[in-house]
Amino acid sequence: MAPVLEGIKVIDVSQVAAVPMAARILADFGADVIHVENPTIGDHFRHVLSGMSSTTGIKCDINYVWELYNRNKKCITLDLSQEGGQEVLYKIIETADVFLTNLRPFELKKFRVEYETLNRKNPRLVAGYLTGYGKSGADKNVPAYDHTAYWARSGIPHRLRSLLPALREPGVTPPAFLPAFGDHMAGMSLACGIMMALFGRERTGSGEEVNVSLFHSGVYQLSFDVSGALVTGEDCPQVNSREDNPNALVGQYQTKDGRWILFCILRPERFTSQFCKAIGREKLLDDPRFESMEAMTENRIALMEILDGVFKEKTLDEWKPLLNEAGLPWSPIQSLLDVVHDPQARANDFFVAYDHPTYGKIEGVANPIKLGKGLEPVRMPAAEFSQHTEEVLLECGYTWEDIIGFKDEGIIA
Repeated sequence: MAPVLEGIKVIDVSQVAAVPMAARILADFGADVIHVENPTIGDHFRHVLSGMSSTTGIKCDINYVWELYNRNKKCITLDLSQEGGQEVLYKIIETADVFLTNLRPFELKKFRVEYETLNRKNPRLVAGYLTGYGKSGADKNVPAYDHTAYWARSGIPHRLRSLLPALREPGVTPPAFLPAFGDHMAGMSLACGIMMALFGRERTGSGEEVNVSLFHSGVYQLSFDVSGALVTGEDCPQVNSREDNPNALVGQYQTKDGRWILFCILRPERFTSQFCKAIGREKLLDDPRFESMEAMTENRIALMEILDGVFKEKTLDEWKPLLNEAGLPWSPIQSLLDVVHDPQARANDFFVAYDHPTYGKIEGVANPIKLGKGLEPVRMPAAEFSQHTEEVLLECGYTWEDIIGFKDEGIIA
């Protein structure tokens, strides 16, 4: 079976993470994605590892960041600040199905890539725009990363502070961001919107404009809590201590070897028997302090203290089979290395290995969307700078003489 998006041509005029991830999702399913970079400075993520701090990533000679966002793509260079570069882009767009960008609204006008302009060039084009704060409003042109628009402005640090009393102490800095945490959410949303627009085009024959913002994606991610604020007019409640949790079976307990186990037993009455047998404390079933949900809530501190002692009797590896055999909703809290060696992740193809011409055999995180036909998601590694410029321009009908002229004018590298 051919890849489901084989024959779909995507133009990716973006940098960093959110839109490149959306484009890579489409590429993983067979789309022909052409990533457009500035011929002088290229994409920032080609060099991001050299600027990483200890809080933003693992330094490495292998640019795993560039591979993550740009595998399965072709890369060309094009200076869109020049009218000649814009005309070349229009020529490519004539035969494209999808256009993606994270340019701000004023930049869309500056580089003449607004939807209305592109729609005149190709009425069947689906154009996806990702902004920081949306295409309207006073802040539509404010520079944005997911750290600012998704993480901070949507309220995620505030929500974390409500759960962790230590973070609310005077002078304590709010929780730091996680690299590309919001970009991936926004990128998946954009890819989803593109697929819906392509499906709609099959019915109508017309293209569509798709808009996603980092800010809205952050609010959507936090919508469980934001929905409460909308209908009550109240902020999220603050947790002042572990004992504020009414359910002792939703929480974390430390094992003998210092590892942590997290339980999420939302309905203890369904699991109390299995739980008590798994931890070797069947006598708790006859303890009147815990005979009902109401009693367990009232005596939760006593139950937490009992469980604190119980779980320190065995190591995590000793607890795993006991808890799994009991069918309990639980998980160890894992490190990144635990995750990459997790047999469950391996059994379900969370990672994909491929041969890289420079690095040799490497692995990356696979697309989380699985189709039943089991198609291989990596057809080619992330491209070298301007690797496919000449190839793409020749396919569009330009001649070698044209290409030499573009280089002389600085339109391409």
